[in-house]
Amino acid sequence: MAFFKTTLLAATASVGLALPAFAQGAGPFDPNQLPAVSGRVSTYTITPRGDVDGFLLANGIEVLVPPFDSTALVYVIRPGDSVTVHGLRTRNGAMVAAMSVTNDATHASITVERLRRGHHWFGQTLQAAGVIKTILHDPSGRENGVVLADGTQVRLPPHDAARMTDILAIGKKITVKGMGYQGPLGRMIAARSIGPDSEHMTEIRPPHPRSLGEKWRQHGPHRFGDGPQASPVGPSPSGG
Repeated sequence: MAFFKTTLLAATASVGLALPAFAQGAGPFDPNQLPAVSGRVSTYTITPRGDVDGFLLANGIEVLVPPFDSTALVYVIRPGDSVTVHGLRTRNGAMVAAMSVTNDATHASITVERLRRGHHWFGQTLQAAGVIKTILHDPSGRENGVVLADGTQVRLPPHDAARMTDILAIGKKITVKGMGYQGPLGRMIAARSIGPDSEHMTEIRPPHPRSLGEKWRQHGPHRFGDGPQASPVGPSPSGG
């Protein structure tokens, strides 16, 4: 038991010492070569188990950061902070795959070495209904979810989102049931069924666990999957 406590304290201390250094950014690539997007953080985006995997800016742009960087991300930025993001932006300008995120006030930053986002079908059973406020995307730029007016985030596989564009549009009202997270960071539902109302629901089949890594993981700026190509574009005006 004494050995366990000593090991745990040592691990905790090492994490505490490493985090500020990591937050300053390090690695073989210089993300400052990439286009910059600036804005004010509106809210975190979260996974079904409550990990932060990005954030939304007040100007409507979605920024993706890998969930395994969530600890460093929340250490560096919080909703309400003004940030500068260097990364690759989709052609329609709606999403940025971040390679670095910098807090404009503190100048603290994180550097992303790899980018991946996947759906993990576990958590508590949740349901919600509301009007769609924002469309969400995966790292290849494909639509894979929405944000409701009450802040609830809904995720589903891109191929299912593509066949449901008639109801997954801004201003449409939807009902969703699934597994996810509800806590201090907000509410996120990985949809198991979704529709315009509770009487007209479409089942969403969860992905096979073995296919998660192959189908949806994305690795940095070099490979963004088989969706719409992401490309650098000029700097975006600051969001308010």
